Order: sequence, then C-alpha cells, then structure tokens
Amino acid sequence: MTTLLIHDEIEDIPRELMAEPLDWFFAEHFRHRQFCRLMNEVAVAHVFDGERITRLVEFLRNDLPLHIIDEEQDLFPLLRRRVLPEDEVEQALGMLSAEHKADALAAQQVRDCLEDCLAKQAAPGMDPASRKVLQGFATQELRHLALENAVILPIARLRLSPQDLESMSRRLAARRGIVLESTHR
Repeated sequence: MTTLLIHDEIEDIPRELMAEPLDWFFAEHFRHRQFCRLMNEVAVAHVFDGERITRLVEFLRNDLPLHIIDEEQDLFPLLRRRVLPEDEVEQALGMLSAEHKADALAAQQVRDCLEDCLAKQAAPGMDPASRKVLQGFATQELRHLALENAVILPIARLRLSPQDLESMSRRLAARRGIVLESTHR
C-alpha cells in the first residue's frame, strides 16, 4: 500500500541560529526550497486547498521580501567588501541582485494568481496558465538558491570576519525585532 505524503510545511528557523548568520542563511534557503516544493504541489493540484494557497501567499508577502532585503542590504554588500579578485564572485552577485529585482515582479504575479484562486476557490492545477506561472517561479527560485548555496555562502565562510558575522547577525535580528547576545569574538 502506498501512502501519499502531503508536504505543506515550511519550517521555522530557531531564533538562536541567527547568531550564526551563514548557517541561518543556509537554513533560510532550505525554507525557500520547502516553499518551492509546496508551490509545485499546489500548481498541479486539482483540488482547491485554501490553507496551502494562503501559506504560499503569506510567504510571498512576508518571507521572500525580507529575505531579499537580508541579502541585498547585509550579505552581498559585506561580501563585496571582503572578496579577493581571484574569488571572481562579482558576476554571480550582480546576477543574483538582478534576479532579486525580477523576483519582486514575478512574486507579485504569482501572488495575484494565488489570490485569484483563493477568491474563486479554484485549484491552480485546473488552469494551465496558473500552473505555468507557479511552476516557472518555483523553478527560477530553486536555481537561484542553488547558486547562492554553491557559490555565495562558501565564499562568505572564507572571507567574512567574526566582526562581519556578528554585525550581520545583529542586523538580521533587528529586522525581525529580536535582540541577540554577542556571540562572535
């Protein structure tokens, strides 16, 4: 007998992990991968599931924009100041920043599609255009995350100082209304 598992959970990250910002980014990227998995499942669903669709809308409304700010205002600028020419990371950072700008527009299109499904109580999988929009966004996000995990985070581990990491931890936490104790010395 085969059991169908429904993967609709997007896990929370323990707040303490924010004291280790590069580990936190890796965990945050895992959450985004969970979001993409859920997006793909909802995209092909032929049964309306308002709870799952609402979870995706909330992620697009809250989590994705905050994550982009974290990278554009903290991680990427710090990395640009610390990398060496032989790291050859500027092209990747430029491409990721351009994708972040495009993501804002694409995320709005996806949100509109999902909110329309909620209003009509219609499953996205019943509409080929909706399915294409959702799956396209998830595919792009997964590729984006793979580049960040394979290139950006490893170089950040090599180049960022303990002071950089502590400063980034505090900024990430402050953006979320959290006060962290000093952890890096």
